Amino acid sequence: MDKLKDLDQFKEWRDSGRTVFVFMTSWCPDCHFIRPFMPEVENKFADFHFVEIDRDDFGTLGEALQISGIPSFVAYDKGELLGRFVSRNRKTQKEIEAFLEQL
Repeated sequence: MDKLKDLDQFKEWRDSGRTVFVFMTSWCPDCHFIRPFMPEVENKFADFHFVEIDRDDFGTLGEALQISGIPSFVAYDKGELLGRFVSRNRKTQKEIEAFLEQL
């Protein structure tokens, strides 16, 4: 999974194709919970580009996208919002894959 470095990169990836932005932080236990199975999810949904965004480093972006909890997922296709899986709840691999399948 790529890691976001700046807002220009966010705009480029958002507008360039099918991208899933995954908001996480280093201190979040639920974020650590999903890390071991995310490579499998990425392989299963290889038509998406997955990008990790540290919510602490990009707080303004998180606010603009109304990220109310982490981890959270926001998907775009060439700049068009495809869907959001945003909540404060722990997310399982099955729930994440169900979200991606419906996009």
